[in-house]
Amino acid sequence: MSGAEPDVAVAGAGVIGLTVAVLAAERGLTVRVWTRAEPGDTTSAVASAMIGPAGGPGDSRGQAGVAAFTALAGEPGTGVTMRRGRLASREPGELPPGVRACAAAEIPAGYAVAGWARLPIVEMPVYLDYLVRRLAAAGGTIGPASFSSLAELASLAPLVANCTGLGARELVPDAELTPVRGQHVIVANPGIEEFFIADPYAPEWAAYWPYPGHVVLGGIRASGDERDEPDPAVAEAIVRRCAAVEPRLGAAPVLGHHTGLRPLRPAVRLDAEQVGGTRVVHNYGHGGGGVTQSWGCAAEALALLLSE
Repeated sequence: MSGAEPDVAVAGAGVIGLTVAVLAAERGLTVRVWTRAEPGDTTSAVASAMIGPAGGPGDSRGQAGVAAFTALAGEPGTGVTMRRGRLASREPGELPPGVRACAAAEIPAGYAVAGWARLPIVEMPVYLDYLVRRLAAAGGTIGPASFSSLAELASLAPLVANCTGLGARELVPDAELTPVRGQHVIVANPGIEEFFIADPYAPEWAAYWPYPGHVVLGGIRASGDERDEPDPAVAEAIVRRCAAVEPRLGAAPVLGHHTGLRPLRPAVRLDAEQVGGTRVVHNYGHGGGGVTQSWGCAAEALALLLSE
């Protein structure tokens, strides 16, 4: 890239930043993504990435995500596939819209309710590579950078998208951001085709998402825990909970472990502010819903960037 100032600088190369960058570049703007970590090394790369289900009429971002990823499932090389699976809860309650109630025999022991859904499942390393290729095809570029202040970030272009996730805690700074640690166990796929997820907002739960050569097992939500090394006791408990639902997982060879810090905020920050002569749009704080909300939030962020 030449030394010319881009129209838009995007800070952060996770799924939130890359999606904003793609939309902006495909609108004909010159876009530069600045990042401390390569896309494959971001928290997004280890997300489980089941998309949806979308809620009711007020969940426009979730609906946009389900629609976008359902369309991408028909394209080769995106890492997105449509999978059938069960959503479950240990507490009685209503199923999300579009989820069909399971027969009694299909509800695992210990769960009060379960339903069948068909949703997009995203293999994140493949999907992030797809976004990078799509950005490059639209003329966008990615480069390394480290920012110590919002003012420094704002000096890079007349329009800036701050998609730094947990990094916004120090950059903005934003004391409302909380790291929520997640951990997954990756096992060889013993022939599983359907996903399962239960109570994903509890401190720990059972979930598994199948891919052609492996299955991702989860999960936990450990608020304020910033350890980046896998915890063997947590991994053992994850496998045990998943094997209680699908016994084949208990004997599947372990291929690896992933950890990541979800950038949780009481509400996603998606707004604009003026920093000197630069319009800065903040788009961070998605917690564990960043992949699902990425397209809806990117469209809103781009509209804010271009608004008069």
